[in-house]
Amino acid sequence: MQRVRNIKELAEVAGVSAGTVSRALAGSELISQATRERIQALAREYGFRPNVMARNLRIQKTGAIGVLIPLGHEAGQPISDPFFITMLAMLADKLTERGYDLLLSRVIPQDMGWLERVATSGRVDGLIVLGQSDQAATLDEVARDYRPLVVWGGHKEGQVHCSVGSDNYLGGQMAARHLIAHGCRKIAFFGDPRALEMTQRLDGVQAALAQAGLDRADVVPAHLVAELAYADIARYLGDASHRPDGIVAASDVIAMTTLRALSEVGLSVPGDVRVVGYDNLPLSEHTVPSLTTISQDLVAGAEHLVDMLMRRIAGEETQSVVMAPELVERMSA
Repeated sequence: MQRVRNIKELAEVAGVSAGTVSRALAGSELISQATRERIQALAREYGFRPNVMARNLRIQKTGAIGVLIPLGHEAGQPISDPFFITMLAMLADKLTERGYDLLLSRVIPQDMGWLERVATSGRVDGLIVLGQSDQAATLDEVARDYRPLVVWGGHKEGQVHCSVGSDNYLGGQMAARHLIAHGCRKIAFFGDPRALEMTQRLDGVQAALAQAGLDRADVVPAHLVAELAYADIARYLGDASHRPDGIVAASDVIAMTTLRALSEVGLSVPGDVRVVGYDNLPLSEHTVPSLTTISQDLVAGAEHLVDMLMRRIAGEETQSVVMAPELVERMSA
């Protein structure tokens, strides 16, 4: 049996027009189910595979969504970071369900044009950006003209780009109030406030302390990379003169590093110091002690990111989504 090389030859075998074959292979409901199934069976029988790239070029669609991780303020953070891995797995599942491939890129911005170059490359139908880093101005600039763009991160008044994330300010307040309710009076914040999400979490912590009549939190701009964060945290904890009795970590990864550092300087958790994380990653249940944390609903977040991007690709306008955080109380605080 001779192999079929193109749609025209398959049409001759099937006894229909080339247009009918094209629509049947694309799953078009304009063609009856029986005809679709017959043509698709003939394509398999004769070893014919449509040229997806040519089809996408013809309909001006790539079939791919770009997922970008900008690391403007934390160039050493790897894609293997537990937060990124968790979100990427969820996004890959959701995009596959919609018939899209995921094109992943870790970006260390060197200039203001990095995002525009990707947006205008013609390689993707839309972009999801995981984290604003210190690139909020660039995100706003590109979002003015490039519509199929959705960002995981914080939201603030006047923001142009469409974002999905938790209420970071409220989450910071919840973490600090929980520590205060458990008797903590000297609270520190571990995290780099150059990123919008971290700034908002810190602002919430400081607001809760002010409302309770307590001193402002010490801020340790700990890295998001565990190995680098450890040095920052150990240095701070090594000075007993300003040692806190409560710590709000800007992420679960920082909180896990904090647990290790506290153990190595001989401080117990929660006996000497209470620790609250942020994210509620799956790993947070398995630390010793298990981590009290502020939960962001990452499953719902991934669903929002993909759904809103699909709507924007279709030409709709979408508003940013700010999800309510939730305190998950375990053993560390």
